[in-house]
Amino acid sequence: MDNTLKIAMAQIAPVWLNKAETIKKVERSIKDAAKEKSELIVFGEGLIPGYPFWLALTGGAEWDKKVNKELHAHYVSNAVTIENGDLNSICQLAKKHKMAVYLGIIERPLDRGGHSVYASLVYINQKGEIKSVHRKLQPTYDERLTWSPGDGNGLQVHPLKQFTVGGLNCWENWMPLPRTALYGLGENLHIAVWPGSDHNTKDITRFIARESRSYVVSVSSLMDKADFPKNTPHLNEILKEAPNVLANGGSCIAGPDGEWIIEPVIDKEGLIIKTIDFNRVYEERQNFDPVGHYSRPDVTKLTVNRTRQSTTEYF
Repeated sequence: MDNTLKIAMAQIAPVWLNKAETIKKVERSIKDAAKEKSELIVFGEGLIPGYPFWLALTGGAEWDKKVNKELHAHYVSNAVTIENGDLNSICQLAKKHKMAVYLGIIERPLDRGGHSVYASLVYINQKGEIKSVHRKLQPTYDERLTWSPGDGNGLQVHPLKQFTVGGLNCWENWMPLPRTALYGLGENLHIAVWPGSDHNTKDITRFIARESRSYVVSVSSLMDKADFPKNTPHLNEILKEAPNVLANGGSCIAGPDGEWIIEPVIDKEGLIIKTIDFNRVYEERQNFDPVGHYSRPDVTKLTVNRTRQSTTEYF
């Protein structure tokens, strides 16, 4: 039996706040990964249509500010509505190339009224089926000005060859209990997605790998000042305070022993490809298994609510 898995990390910049063009860029990355015979491709957090960088650059918390309201409206209008088929072309490519996909999106779901957005991590299997949509549990800092808090419905894992794969968004990866929820489901390949920057990935990637005795794949996006499209609303105000580099990447892989397989890659756009071997998971679980032989469920136990949250219930 083949115990290996070939992974492509797509460290790319979005076509910022442009859903249609960013989807095309995602499709190109999948096609390129297929040429390398990749079996899993991972994209950064909120890649479609991009991270809300304007919040830190335009006084995002200022009440009722026209600039921020108009940028928010533009953002929501470019968010992904899965129910409307926005990801159909990506699913078709996944099926065609028999490639699993972890994709960060800004989701505008109809089951919550259709006007709020979530930072969601979508898993598409090798048959092109969307198997989970994990809405980020807790947006971080100024993200709360535009993203809604999610729920536990997406705390799920999926079989992928010999591996059991699960994932979290950005700083959720620092939350011990959601991590444990995935460990308890048998996760041994953890996907961590980020908007960008190696300062986010350089510590937690190795920490989770060492804690869980799993592979950890951290994937970040890129964003430079020059990447803002010319037709971006209120572009001049955004650029006034924007640094030259807003997201420098930092995609990386740590092995089940917590050591680097690929150290954080900075300022490089494109695919980063690596084949991993499942046998190393069993080797490292010999001396520590956080939800198996090195756990005490009679003393401490986690309860997880995986209900998809809704404001209304109709009978």
